[in-house]
Amino acid sequence: MNPLLMILIVIVLIIVILLLIAFIRTLFIKTKTSTYHPSDDSSRANDYAEKLQKMIRVETVSSRENQDIAKFLKLHKVMEEIFPNVFEKCQKIDLGGNLLVRWPGKDPDLQPIVLTSHLDVVPADGQWSYPPFEGKIVDGKIYGRGSFDVKCGVMAFYQAVEELIIDGYQPDCDVYLGSSCTEEIAGDGAPTICKWFTDHNIRPFLLCDEGGTIVSDPFVGVHGDFAAVGIFEKGYGDIKIIAKGKGGHSSTPGKNTPIARLAKFINEIENKSPFKVEFTPAVDNLLYVMAQHNSNFLLKMVLSNLWLFKPILKKVMPAISSQAAAMLQTTMCFTMQQGSNATNVIPQEAYVTANLRFIPFQGKDESLNIVRQIAKKYDLEIEEITCNDPTSSLDLNGEQFLMAKEVIHKVFPGVEVIPYVVTGGTDSRFYDGKIDASIRFEPVYVSNEQLSKMHGVDENLDINTLPLAVDYYKEMIKIQEKRK
Repeated sequence: MNPLLMILIVIVLIIVILLLIAFIRTLFIKTKTSTYHPSDDSSRANDYAEKLQKMIRVETVSSRENQDIAKFLKLHKVMEEIFPNVFEKCQKIDLGGNLLVRWPGKDPDLQPIVLTSHLDVVPADGQWSYPPFEGKIVDGKIYGRGSFDVKCGVMAFYQAVEELIIDGYQPDCDVYLGSSCTEEIAGDGAPTICKWFTDHNIRPFLLCDEGGTIVSDPFVGVHGDFAAVGIFEKGYGDIKIIAKGKGGHSSTPGKNTPIARLAKFINEIENKSPFKVEFTPAVDNLLYVMAQHNSNFLLKMVLSNLWLFKPILKKVMPAISSQAAAMLQTTMCFTMQQGSNATNVIPQEAYVTANLRFIPFQGKDESLNIVRQIAKKYDLEIEEITCNDPTSSLDLNGEQFLMAKEVIHKVFPGVEVIPYVVTGGTDSRFYDGKIDASIRFEPVYVSNEQLSKMHGVDENLDINTLPLAVDYYKEMIKIQEKRK
């Protein structure tokens, strides 16, 4: 027999055997269901919605140009009125427009925990169905800027502490409630709070911040509700790519003018991403959970047998899903551009800006070096505007993540927990390296439509998700007793 034919037959047999192993393994994976059950306690839901409504009515849009602290101090006063026991029994620490409250625990030697969500919101442009700073409640939904992002979280953990104080409960460890007023503009709010902890030699055991939420149908073929817990944040970078030339009149153009060179550079980046595609433990875990809940047998087989199909998924996932690409690699998006000020003038200098989100295995320095090498081919200069590395990752086998899973399963029975890569930015990143761990999870349910309105028109939230959000924070406080 021809040796080449024999090799081909052996290769085919190996492939068949591997596929058969994957097929058999998949047969033994029982399909799971995951369902969110909202609270049916309308009395609590309405009470919490009224408190959130009062917080929404204080307009707290943050601005880099004019940071008005007075509006945040006004919100502090409103919160003092609606959470009277918190501000009577706890220590309020004055940090300007930022709000930090300490609830003393029984054991001063036990590391504290921090519950945090920001007080500021983005502008409410566009034509809203209801005034964006009214907190109108319609058909069981509360509308307004901050209803979801993220005054609901602030309301929930303050209400949790309020109720625990009323019940006579005292936590084992100190519990801090920390909310910045500059999260949406990446300002100095969270760094100020973080500095206070550092100055007082306090290293929190756990920080609970926003990040993921409870979401529905997160993947192709997967139906159900999942608690997406953010375990790390990608790094952030804004850069300017500059092209210089001699300028001149557009009637006699030369070759490789500044805009043309920028266009070639953009085309190369857009057509073939230069960044590595890798699977992190978080993505491996995510895909396996998705496999367990997948009704499509072929997809279940692929996702549950990464040992075989991972090389294929590395190629396919970034091509079919921008969300998948963001989880698997550094991303680069072109955002602004500037050339000459006249339609008939070749610019002496033109530039584009780009936003990058750095993945941990290919951080800021390596990613920017790749961009510089490509820019060099087209005689372009790179200027860093602002750049920071990814945060450290939460240990999926660590005490904090296991605590979060236990609490989620208790408060939201039927909801599966999936690790989530936070592609945006939160205040948590400023605490990186200064606390033991961060859980990035906002304990509310949002539909895909509500998620799309987070920074847009008609931001809203179901009020029946509020009672369970309060219960989540209660249990996160109580579970710290296990650390004795």
